[in-house]
Amino acid sequence: MSKRYSVHEALDHIFANDGVPEDREESEAEEDVSEDEDVVEYDPEQDQTSDEEDPDVTDAQAEVFKALAENILRKTPGPTRYAVSRAQDIKSAFEFVRPIQNILLEMTNMEGRRVFGDSWTEMDKTQLDAYMGVLLLAGVYRSSNEATASLWDSESGRPIFHATMSLQAFHVLSRVVRFDNRETRVARRENDKLAPIREVWDKWVENVPIVYNPGPEVTVDEQLVPFRGRCPFRQYMPIKPGKYGIKIWAACDSKTAYAWNMQIYTGKPASGVPEKNQGKRVVLDMTKGLRGHNITCDIFFTSYDLAQELLKRKLTMVGTVRKNKPELPPALLGMKDRAPLSSKFAFSDKATLVSYHPKKNKNVVVMSTLHRDAGVSNREDKKPDIILDYNKNKGGVDNLDKVTGTYTCKRGTKRWPMVVFYNMLDVSAYNAFIIWTEVDPGWNSRKTFRRRLFLDELGRSLVSSYIERRKFFPRTEASLPVVRDIQPTPTSPSCDGNQEGSPKTSKRQRCQSCPAKKDRKSNTTCHKCKKRICKEHTTTMTYCDSCI
Repeated sequence: MSKRYSVHEALDHIFANDGVPEDREESEAEEDVSEDEDVVEYDPEQDQTSDEEDPDVTDAQAEVFKALAENILRKTPGPTRYAVSRAQDIKSAFEFVRPIQNILLEMTNMEGRRVFGDSWTEMDKTQLDAYMGVLLLAGVYRSSNEATASLWDSESGRPIFHATMSLQAFHVLSRVVRFDNRETRVARRENDKLAPIREVWDKWVENVPIVYNPGPEVTVDEQLVPFRGRCPFRQYMPIKPGKYGIKIWAACDSKTAYAWNMQIYTGKPASGVPEKNQGKRVVLDMTKGLRGHNITCDIFFTSYDLAQELLKRKLTMVGTVRKNKPELPPALLGMKDRAPLSSKFAFSDKATLVSYHPKKNKNVVVMSTLHRDAGVSNREDKKPDIILDYNKNKGGVDNLDKVTGTYTCKRGTKRWPMVVFYNMLDVSAYNAFIIWTEVDPGWNSRKTFRRRLFLDELGRSLVSSYIERRKFFPRTEASLPVVRDIQPTPTSPSCDGNQEGSPKTSKRQRCQSCPAKKDRKSNTTCHKCKKRICKEHTTTMTYCDSCI
C-alpha cells in the first residue's frame, strides 16, 4: 500500500535523500512496485494538499513541492508487467505491436478472391508472417531503393528470399494486400480521408501504449513518411529530407525513442475551414493518458494556453516560442545593446521564460513550466539550463525517424495505404527491439549493431514456419541449405531413388551406383543419403496433395 505524506513530511523526505545513489533509488522503486501499478489511473483529488495543514511550510518550500508534484510518475518506466511476462523470445516481443492480423487476413483474402476468383489460395497467419518477414529482411539488407527482382536474383540475390517464396508469390501478395472492404470504401471516404486503412491504424495505435510506459521525458513532434504518389492529404515540408509525404504526429520517449502514440494528419476537414490552435490540440491528443511527465515540443506547438492545460493534467512543458506570441513581454524580444551569450528571464506563478542571445541579431525564447529558477550553465556558451534541457530531449521523434529509416522495409508502391503499412512495420519492429533489449539487457550487449541483429533474427523467425511447409525445393543452389536447415528431415521408404522435386546441383558428377567404367554423370542426388545418382537409379514416387 502507498503511504500519504503531508507537504512538510514530503519536503523533508525529498531533501533528506539527495545523497542516495540513483541506481539504488531505481532498484528500490522497482522492488516496491505492485502488480497493478502499470494500469493505475491517476486521481487528482487524492493529491490535492492544502497549505493550511502545515502552517510551518515556507513559500519557497511550497513552490518546490508544487514543481515536484507535477513530475511524479505513477507508472514504472519501461515495459509493462504484461509485456515482461509474455516476451519470451524476439518473435513474441513483436507480437505485442501487431494486433491487426485478423483484419489484414480477412480483407486480403476478400481482395484475392475478387482478383483471382477460384484460383486464389486463402492466405493464413503463417503466410502473412512470411510476407512481413521478407519485408523486414529486405530492410536488414538496406534495399529499399533496390529493385525487388534483384533480391531474388540467382547470382546477386540473397538466399533467404528464394528459400521463403518465389518472386511471383511476393508480387501477388503485395498486389492484393488490403486493409478495408473495397465495396464500402466510397461511403466511408466522404467523411474520412483515412478510410482505406482507418480500422487497422486505430487498432494498432490503441495497442502500442499498452506494453510500454515512457520515461519522465516525452517528445511531441511531426514525422514525414516520404511518398510522391497520389494521396488526398500529401504534405510538402521543404525542411524534411523527403520533401513530400504523409505527415504523422508522434509522441516518443525522449531517451529510447519508443513510439508511444501516433496520429496521421489528413489535412483540412471536409468543411474546408482551417483548424485553429492545431498545435495545442495535437499535444493534448498525443499526451492523453500521461501523468507526471515533462513534454518537450518545438515552436509549432508551444503556447501559454497549452502550458496551462498540461499543468491541469499534472504535466510540465518545455518548448521554444514564436516571437509573435502575445504573452511574451517586450523586454525579452529586444536585442539592442545586449551582450552576446547573455540571458534574460521572466517569471510568473506557473511558467518561466528565458531569452538567450547567442550572437548578433539572433534571439531564442523558450518557455518552461518545469524550471523555477534562473539557472545558467558554466559552459563557454553560457546557455541557460532550460535550453540545455530542451536540446537534450527535443530529438525523440527525430531519432525515431533516423532509426526506422536506416533499416526501413518500404518498397516502391503507388498506393499510399501501403506506405502507411510499411511505416507501421518499421515502427513496430523498433518498438519490439526496445521492449526486448529492456527485458533482456544482456542480449548481444557488446555488439554495436544490435538492432540489425534483432531485425535479422526477427525476420528469420517469421519466415521459418512458412519454409518448413514448402512442398518443393527452390531452384537456386544457394537457397537449398537454408531450406534444409529449417525443414525436418523427411522419412523415405528407400534411399535407392529420389523423390520427385529432389534437389539438383549445377555441377555434374559421376553416379555412385553405376560401375566406374560406365562413367555416367548426373546432377541429381538422393534425398536421404545425398549420393549422386543417374536416371537409371532414380525412382519417381507419386503422392497426393495431402501426403506431400
